[in-house]
Amino acid sequence: MSTVAIVPARGGSKGLKEKNIYPVAQKPLLAWTVLQALASRNIDKVFVSTDAQAIADVAREYGAEVIVRPPELAGDKASSESAILHALGVIEEEYKIPVSTIVFLQATSPLRKHGDIDAAVDVFHREKADSLISVTKADDLTLWESRKGRWTSVNFDYRNRGMRQDRPIQFIENGSIYIFTPETLVTFGNRIGEKLSVYEMEFWQTWEIDTLEEIDLIEYYLYKKNLALQDGNQQNP
Repeated sequence: MSTVAIVPARGGSKGLKEKNIYPVAQKPLLAWTVLQALASRNIDKVFVSTDAQAIADVAREYGAEVIVRPPELAGDKASSESAILHALGVIEEEYKIPVSTIVFLQATSPLRKHGDIDAAVDVFHREKADSLISVTKADDLTLWESRKGRWTSVNFDYRNRGMRQDRPIQFIENGSIYIFTPETLVTFGNRIGEKLSVYEMEFWQTWEIDTLEEIDLIEYYLYKKNLALQDGNQQNP
């Protein structure tokens, strides 16, 4: 049984045109995630699911296998789960790979330290989970929302703020690493099942690329934290 990484990367993007292959720190954005997955000792094969030839070309250039995604699974309203279900079918039927664990990685979240993917897989197996999400601690994050025209505090009581350290610790699902079994995906149609584990990352790893303005921030951390990839090998941060 194999552990496979699946990176969904469709061609359409409204926020930033051709986002998945946009140059970031001297590489196409997708390349960062592909190379990180290839460097993982726990991943047996890396697949990119896409409907775009340009993305497929980049995926192959950096060492991933390509699964051609049908147009009906590549629209704005198509879920990542639908793309992964399709990819799983192709992997098992055409590649003849029996899959025990799926590592779902988003190309838009490249701020992964060397060893993050392997450590997350280790947690997943050690805790005998059926799903795992990567998270970052929401330290002193006070949220508000408008309810019927009235602003209301969401995760704290503004009338009794108390001490920051006394508030419950909350976490942000940062979108970097998801791990689950094929059974979880098929049964629930979701990346999250009944027994969820988490892998905690640092707060700066929360950031992802959705717009042009975020590229400078991501590049800053890629260089600042020494995450640059050289010859397909990730340096220790």
